[in-house]
Amino acid sequence: MIAQLVQADEDTVRDVIHRFNEIGLACLDPQWAGGRPRLLSPDDENFIVATAATRPVKLGQPFTRWSLRKLVAYLRRLHGRVIRIGREALRCLLARRGVAFQQTKTWEESPDPDRDAKLDRIEEVLDRFPQRVFAFDEFGPLGIRPTAGSGWAVQGHPLRLPATYHRTHGVRYFHGCYSVGDDRLWGINRRRKGAANTWPR
Repeated sequence: MIAQLVQADEDTVRDVIHRFNEIGLACLDPQWAGGRPRLLSPDDENFIVATAATRPVKLGQPFTRWSLRKLVAYLRRLHGRVIRIGREALRCLLARRGVAFQQTKTWEESPDPDRDAKLDRIEEVLDRFPQRVFAFDEFGPLGIRPTAGSGWAVQGHPLRLPATYHRTHGVRYFHGCYSVGDDRLWGINRRRKGAANTWPR
């Protein structure tokens, strides 16, 4: 009767009754172990996260981005460090470590043959004189036109702005200066761009 009520096997019910007769209500909390031991060490997890954040082409793989299936297969084929992990466990691990699938951003490499030497010099100056390093740059053109936002309104009747693409008030350029040591950015808007408006006088 009890087995049918709780939809359990009769042998299981008998075991619970016998255990109850022996130790009472403590039988309802059997203090089981926490499952099988961990298969991945913290070092393995760090390696997985670092691999996921590395472009596949840099690791000799013939594709541009990882999928969970491809990353699992790659980790199992490694020579000297085979890591066995399922796709769901991998997804949970990456989510727990703050790694998400995101849109790739683009950048432009400098054609300067002395690029590496200049970068080394910049890093040296940043380390030795952070309070004396400033970066200057300009941004634009910035079109002065209405920009859609959000706000409370009657459902089905949102606030509306004119969709104008005519820069009736012209454009502006932001000329900024960043103090590395102070972690402070300031600047000024100009009607035109150019070195004369960026470099300090």
